[in-house]
Amino acid sequence: MMNFRKRKIKWGFVFFFTPVFLWLSLLFVMPHLELLRLSFVGTDYYGKSGFTLGNYAAFFTEPAYWLTFARTATYSIVITLIVLMIALPMAFYITKVVGLRVRGLLNLMVIVPFWVSVLIRVYGWMIILRESGIINRVLIGLGIWKTPMEMLYNDVSLVIGLVHTNLLFMLVPIIGVMDSLDDSLIEAASNLGANKLMVWWKIILPHCMSGIMSGSIIVFMLITGSYITPSLMGGKNSQWFTQQIYNQFIIAFNWNQGAAFGLLLLAISSLIVWIALKVTRQKLGEVVK
Repeated sequence: MMNFRKRKIKWGFVFFFTPVFLWLSLLFVMPHLELLRLSFVGTDYYGKSGFTLGNYAAFFTEPAYWLTFARTATYSIVITLIVLMIALPMAFYITKVVGLRVRGLLNLMVIVPFWVSVLIRVYGWMIILRESGIINRVLIGLGIWKTPMEMLYNDVSLVIGLVHTNLLFMLVPIIGVMDSLDDSLIEAASNLGANKLMVWWKIILPHCMSGIMSGSIIVFMLITGSYITPSLMGGKNSQWFTQQIYNQFIIAFNWNQGAAFGLLLLAISSLIVWIALKVTRQKLGEVVK
């Protein structure tokens, strides 16, 4: 009887684990291994392929590549902080200020726009910000502007688009941890004379740190890997590193160079996340719970 039970548990584990294993292997592990192989392959003058580090060396020797990545990483960090500054008061208002009925309505209002694809949301912002868009029409109608102003294809419109398309991924983890914060702790701190800034610094932020880091990691990685929003809302001077990868794969048809750039994006972005975890003294296992 005991042997039968052990055998049954074993087959149950195999039944549930196999789809997960195949999913991760076919869609994540194997493609990345193939990209890793391609990144070390080069073609000489005679068309022969062989091992090379030239695909990676091109990133460091060509200023256009590493400057674009530096710009992408810098803007990704800044936009992640902007999203965090917006998400924190929103999460506090939803979890600690309004009642249960209003909380459900607000959660629905936050989530429903994200049922629409990123492409549609980006086109929505383009309709709002373009020369013939809603803002220009209203301001011209009020007499504030005499001629329409182009508000698209610059860094400001790029930041607006990336903040909006990634806000939910910061808001949900913070709401999850902030909702578990005991309200009596905030009330006790206020009764003891702590001001609002001190309550946030000493009570709310330490309690929500795991959710903050979880949301920040997700948002940062999504922003660095964004392609649609920078391509449609960024200008000619708002180059994103994913566009460089696209150019190598699709336009130049240089899969080896594109594979190297893709892995460099993953590696350096992961390094930035690791540094952020060390600075905030958070453990990755606790953050991803």
